[in-house]
Amino acid sequence: MTIKRIDGKRFAHMVIEGANNLSKNAKMVDALNVFPVPDGDTGTNMNLTITSGANEVKKSSSLKVGDVASLFARGLLMGARGNSGVILSQLFRGFSKAIDNKSEIGTVEFAAALDNGVESAYKAVMKPVEGTILTVAKDAAKKAVKSAKQTEDMIEFMQVVVKEAKASLQRTPDLLPVLKEVGVVDSGGQGLLVIYEGFLAVLEGKEAPDVSLEEEKMDELVRAEHHKGAQGHMKTEDIEFGYCTEFMVHLEDSKLKQSPFDEESFRNELDKHGDSLLVISDEDLVKVHMHTEYPGNIMTYAQNFGSLIKIKIENMREQHSAILNEEKSSPNPVPAERKKYGIITVSMGDGIADLFTSLGASYVISGGQTMNPSTEDIVKAIEEVNADNIIILPNNSNIVMTAEQAASVVEENVVVIPSKTVPQGIASLLGFNPSAEIEENGTAMKDSMSEVKSGQVTFAVRDTQIDGVSISKDDFMGIFDGKIMVSESSRFEVAKELLQSMIGEDDEIITIIYGEDTDKEEAESLVTFIEEHYEDVEVELHEGKQPIYPYIVSVE
Repeated sequence: MTIKRIDGKRFAHMVIEGANNLSKNAKMVDALNVFPVPDGDTGTNMNLTITSGANEVKKSSSLKVGDVASLFARGLLMGARGNSGVILSQLFRGFSKAIDNKSEIGTVEFAAALDNGVESAYKAVMKPVEGTILTVAKDAAKKAVKSAKQTEDMIEFMQVVVKEAKASLQRTPDLLPVLKEVGVVDSGGQGLLVIYEGFLAVLEGKEAPDVSLEEEKMDELVRAEHHKGAQGHMKTEDIEFGYCTEFMVHLEDSKLKQSPFDEESFRNELDKHGDSLLVISDEDLVKVHMHTEYPGNIMTYAQNFGSLIKIKIENMREQHSAILNEEKSSPNPVPAERKKYGIITVSMGDGIADLFTSLGASYVISGGQTMNPSTEDIVKAIEEVNADNIIILPNNSNIVMTAEQAASVVEENVVVIPSKTVPQGIASLLGFNPSAEIEENGTAMKDSMSEVKSGQVTFAVRDTQIDGVSISKDDFMGIFDGKIMVSESSRFEVAKELLQSMIGEDDEIITIIYGEDTDKEEAESLVTFIEEHYEDVEVELHEGKQPIYPYIVSVE
C-alpha cells in the first residue's frame, strides 16, 4: 500500500491515535524524569495537553487537513500544561500555520510543517536547551525535509521520521549531562516519539482507532463561561447588562463583498454594547459570547457579515438567585468593581492559598507539582480577576511557560513574574506596591524574588544517583534551589541538614511551611533546633497543608 496524500480525515485519525498512544505510555514517559520527585511529570502533562487537542479534532468532520490541524493546534494551546505541554503546543501551532487552508498534503508539505513547528517552538523558549524534546523535534524535522525530496510515499516518509526521532532520543544523554548521569533519555523527547509512532501506526494500518467523528465542522469554538462572579456583590436590579448572549455567524461571501470582516473591528464594535465579550473567528465561522442589554442590536450588526446560527440568550436577572448560591461556595469570588491590580498565584495546599490571600493575592489557582494548571485555567483566572493590570506568580518552574503562554493569548495587560517556588512567590508578593506602575512592580517583584533562598523536603519515587547523592526509593530528599543536597530515611534529619546548608552568616529570617502529613510537634521541634543553633535569626512557622512536600522553607 502506498499513501501519497493525507486529507483531513486521515490526519484526524493520526492525531487521535497519537494521543491514544501517549495515553497508554504516559507512565513510562513519567518514569524518565530525571528528578525522582513525585512531580506533575512530563508524560502526565503531555498527555493532558494532547488529549485537549484531540478532543477538538473529534469535533470536526472536515476533509481539509488544514482545518483539522488548526483545531488540533487550538486545543493544544488551551490545554497546554507544564513546559513539555507548552512546547508540544508550539510545535503543532507552527505545523498548523504551515498547512493553513490546504485540503491535502504530501511528504514535502508535511516536512515543511514539521520544520515550521520546530521554529515556532524554539522561539517560544527563552533559553532553549539541547538534549530535550526540542532537539528530537528538530532532528526529526531535518531528516523529514531530506526524506521528502526522495520519496512521495507517506508511509516510507513517516518511517524515516520515527527512525530519526528514535536515534535523536538516544543521543540526548550526550547533549545533556544530567541525563547521562542518571542513565535515561529525555522524557519530553520520548513523549514526542510516542506521538509520532501513533501517526505511523495509522498510516501503516496497524491500529486504526475506533472513533466516529462528529458531522458538524465545529460545535463550539470556545466553551465560554458566564462571567457571573461580580453578580454576587450586587442587587439583581443593579445588573447593567442582563442578557447572556451567544451565537455564531456563518460568514457569507455575498455579504462580505459589501462588509469585509475584520475580527478586531468586529470585536471593537460589539464592545460598545456590553461586557464579558469573547470573539473568536475561524475561516467561515465567528463565535460570539457577551453580556448585553439589547441582544437584537448586536445580532443585527453581526448579520452584515453572514447568517446567524446556534443562538442562545439567557436572562441573567432571572438566574441571579441561583448564581448567588454558587458564589457562596466559590473559593475565588470575583470583585464587583474593576481594580487597578489583580494578582494571580498558583498554590498547592489550603494553608499556602490562605497565606497568599492574606498577602494580597486576588485569585489562587489550585495546582502545583501534582497537577499543573493548563493555559485555559490561567486564561479563565485572568478573565475573572477583573483588573486593569494583572500579575501572575506561577511558583513552579513547570508552570512559568504556561503562564507566559496564557498571557500571550489574552488582551489584558499581564506580567508574569517567573517565580519557581512558593518562597519566591511570597517574596515577590511582599515586593508589590499597589501605588506603583506595573513596570515598576515587575522589576521590584523580580528583585525581591532573587533575594530569597528556597528549600523543599520531599520523598523519592525511585532509586537513582544525581549530583553525587545516592537516593533510595521512599527516602526523603532535601532540595536547595533545585539541587538535591541530602537524602536519608529520616524526614526530620533531612530537614535539619537542608536548613544547615541554606543558612548563611547574613541571613535573618527563616520561614517554614509544613505539609498535610507533617506533625505540628515535629515542625515545632525544627523551629527549636534553628533557634538553638542560630541565635540571630527569626523563625516563622506556617501550616501550609500542601501535599508531596512535608516542608517548604525559605531563607533570607
